[in-house]
Amino acid sequence: MDTRNAAGSFFQQLPLLTRFEGVAETASYTPLPEGWVLAVADIVGSTKAIAEGRYKTVNMAGASVISALLNGMDMKDYPFVFGGDGAIVALPGALEEQATQILAAVRDWVSAELQLELRVALVPLIDIREAGLDVRVARFGASDHVSYAMFSGGGVSWAEEQMKSGRYRIDRKADTHPDLTGLSCRWDPIAAQNGDVVSIIAKPVSEATMPEFRALVAAIIAVTAEQNRDGHPVPVEGPPLRFRAGNIDAETAAAPPGQRLRARLSGLTQALLAVLLYKFNLSMGRFNARDYAREVAENSDFRKFDDGLKMTVDVDDAHRWRLEVLLADAEAKGICHYGMHRQDSALMTCFVLTPMSKDHVHFIDGGNGGYALAARDLAMKLDAEQTARTG
Repeated sequence: MDTRNAAGSFFQQLPLLTRFEGVAETASYTPLPEGWVLAVADIVGSTKAIAEGRYKTVNMAGASVISALLNGMDMKDYPFVFGGDGAIVALPGALEEQATQILAAVRDWVSAELQLELRVALVPLIDIREAGLDVRVARFGASDHVSYAMFSGGGVSWAEEQMKSGRYRIDRKADTHPDLTGLSCRWDPIAAQNGDVVSIIAKPVSEATMPEFRALVAAIIAVTAEQNRDGHPVPVEGPPLRFRAGNIDAETAAAPPGQRLRARLSGLTQALLAVLLYKFNLSMGRFNARDYAREVAENSDFRKFDDGLKMTVDVDDAHRWRLEVLLADAEAKGICHYGMHRQDSALMTCFVLTPMSKDHVHFIDGGNGGYALAARDLAMKLDAEQTARTG
């Protein structure tokens, strides 16, 4: 038996959740196989970069981790989650050395090309379990063509904390350029249709509060379900499609140094052609730009579960207020901690190996730092609580 292929197919063999409400249920999750590792990454100083207006670059850096790891592996169905200014990818332990090289290459590329500092680490699952936690995975079907990983068990949060404290960090020098094929950021910000685009991160206080936290998640989902398309920030017909040369800059930088002129010309040609096909509703072979735009909307990850609820939703004032009341009440009762950030648009970063295939994936974040700033607010609350406990 090919154990590498068996490990690689773990995610696709999981039961498919078709209702998002199921992501808060313990029974929806399966423990990661023994011997796996978590590739963990985040941007140091992302709040400062966002304040400088570089939120699109921050998102590109976070998504580059997923792109490089999946491109660098024989299998492309390992569980991952995009966090705005970082990412998590779960991998079989047999790929640890390969993943170390790839993560080092991505870190150095982000530094050289995006002028951001990317922390990267590989955290063994065995250490997470020895700490009394776990990494469990569910598979949520965003559409008929794309499914996203959801994580529970507390292990992902623990791994991120360990990385930030300096453990498991990868410091080796890279000697290769990461394979960032398919990484792109061509879409303009997507303006709110209902009122505000709201990025929310809510995490349970402890395992003991999980029943109440699950009820909170259900209540939040019920509120967003009253909005068009459950608060999805991307219109059903897809995001606005416009030609802007500047939208090609980041993916040009993702190409190997000797191939950047070619990559830029190719990207500009593709973008201009897509706009023309979209405007006149024309097809080129099997590709139809309007169908593709609708698939983009269907395949987007505007809500997820990553040891807690994360969502970027488009809601009106009344529904935003109800969400704030639900979260504030749960926090006051010791059920959750949360962070929230309001903005007037959403951003999309994409991983598209070929537009001819329908399994292209699209990462949604708030238009001016959504998840990173919600995480900052959450961290400030946790720091204040820790200070109050220790005096």
